[in-house]
Amino acid sequence: MELSNPKISATIITKNEEANIAECLESLLWADEIVVLDSGSTDRTMEIARKYSDKVFAEPWKGQGHQKNRAVELAEGPWIFSIDADERVTPELAQEIRNAVQTASSDVYALRRKNFYKDQWIRHGGWWPDYVKRLFIKDKAQFNDRVIHDSLQTASRVGKLSNPLHHYSFRSVEDFLDRAYLYAVHQAREMYREGRRASAWTAISHAGFALFQSYFLRLGFMEGAAGMLIAVYNFVGVFYRYMILRELSLHGEYPIPRK
Repeated sequence: MELSNPKISATIITKNEEANIAECLESLLWADEIVVLDSGSTDRTMEIARKYSDKVFAEPWKGQGHQKNRAVELAEGPWIFSIDADERVTPELAQEIRNAVQTASSDVYALRRKNFYKDQWIRHGGWWPDYVKRLFIKDKAQFNDRVIHDSLQTASRVGKLSNPLHHYSFRSVEDFLDRAYLYAVHQAREMYREGRRASAWTAISHAGFALFQSYFLRLGFMEGAAGMLIAVYNFVGVFYRYMILRELSLHGEYPIPRK
């Protein structure tokens, strides 16, 4: 970048994030611009967002990757910092981001995520360091078109920042199980579109390995009850995914959950 102090636009997509949005946006006040793209919230998400930004938009949901790319289009800054509503930027990370765009040794940067269950930082079970690419020059990267679990695609060299992004994704056992099912449906539909198929044996064998890998190979047992919950979440999610893929293989359809 030629600019000594280039503008940074923080972008965020939302739907019914009333419980999260204020803390998230509060952690972004260092950014030059905050862009919020909502997709049909029925709670106070947009009302709260407008207290922090005058760039709050609403458009129909077309998939996670699509929404994030659209938020980037609505941003003015040459640098984009993409964040989710359940994530928080620490002051140390904010300063590191500022320093990174001023020196610009890379066009894209990855950050480590510190994932929490309730208030417990989960260091094992595959949850750390969990690198995610979130800081990038606007025309050097874009999100893929997956409905969920999108990722940033780029041909540029990816640098790494040292300070972690805090992620408060799961708040209860019910939250784990609800998301396991929701994510499994969307993942199974994507796998079906890619031409993949599954059997009941595929479901139980892959699910069993997911639990073993999370709890034993990745030392999830060291997290106590939370580690067991994460291992079961992985088991249930993978089992759902392949059983739903089996249903699609047999019948060609499966309903999308309303959540």
